[in-house]
Amino acid sequence: MRLDKFLKVSRIIKRRTLAKEVADQGRISINGDQAKASSNVKIGDILTIRFGQKLITAKINDLQETTKKDAASELYEIISEERLGE
Repeated sequence: MRLDKFLKVSRIIKRRTLAKEVADQGRISINGDQAKASSNVKIGDILTIRFGQKLITAKINDLQETTKKDAASELYEIISEERLGE
């Protein structure tokens, strides 16, 4: 599944266009490698996302084409979430 689509379906980032912009700015990595919006993700991958003043590390637990809002958080597990220095 494409990275930008996973971020939207899992609701880590609410809109696919925003997910694409963040990825294209080089602020997302998959297993330590810089990712593009078109990068493929799979179960078990570790995502590191930097947006705003936050750095979020999440593990992908499941991939779905669509999901309901209350089930979206089951697609991933937050490993760490830290605020970056202002």
